[in-house]
Amino acid sequence: ISTGSVRTDFENGKAAMTVGAFDKTLTGLTRAMAVAMMLFVSACAGAPTEGQEAQQPGAVEDPFEDVNRVIFDINLFLDDFLIRPIADGYRYVLAPGARDVVRDFIRNLTTPVQLVNNILQGDWDQALVTTQRFFINTASTGGLVDVAALEGYPFRNEDFGQTMGVGGVVEGPYLVLPIIGPSNTRDTVGMVVDILIDPITWATSSVTTGSIAASGGLDARARNVEALDELREDSVDYYARLRSLYTQKRRSEIVNGEADQGSFPTPGLDSQ
Repeated sequence: ISTGSVRTDFENGKAAMTVGAFDKTLTGLTRAMAVAMMLFVSACAGAPTEGQEAQQPGAVEDPFEDVNRVIFDINLFLDDFLIRPIADGYRYVLAPGARDVVRDFIRNLTTPVQLVNNILQGDWDQALVTTQRFFINTASTGGLVDVAALEGYPFRNEDFGQTMGVGGVVEGPYLVLPIIGPSNTRDTVGMVVDILIDPITWATSSVTTGSIAASGGLDARARNVEALDELREDSVDYYARLRSLYTQKRRSEIVNGEADQGSFPTPGLDSQ
């Protein structure tokens, strides 16, 4: 073995170690930022706002409306000129059946998060259904087709925002997040916690985690093209309409749709 060969191997190994260290550092920073964000939003959610006590039951708390509307307008701009065209292309390239495969595969990947939230909510029946769904779908098609739903085990989304709602945590101020859209302080904290408890977050790179989330978001946007177009055309105040519908939908999901459906005029939006 020549001295030059040894030096080259050493330099290549050093470069690989440097790249690996950088990736680990980046992943660590991402997770640290997520934890910091969770703690910050938790503090915001726990702090009472001026006039909160006088709020009417069922009203949406929106003390940051001016900022929310600015972010909302930016999101609309990005949707009109970037996200919507990509969603249209997605619908053009993939037939409905193929889009169902994307949705079902992503749902199957979220099983650990779903199961943890079932358990935290004390919903043992749904925890069993979630487990059965995972084994049926994984064993039959690798999660590409929701065979379990055809066999009487339908999908039901559960997240940590709902878990906190079941535990009595108030939803807090309404928020509009960049790109993500409607949320509130409780759901924002829940979203971060779901990311942190997801094995995929720890077993893969942040790029993989982001790609899965982006794919799910694109699929959801593509499924709601007509519904959102109609909603936007029929709304005098599109911002206020989406705020109301999002809040009603989330409150209904917390009680698993068992509330009076007349109180939740869902517009047919499909988030899954």
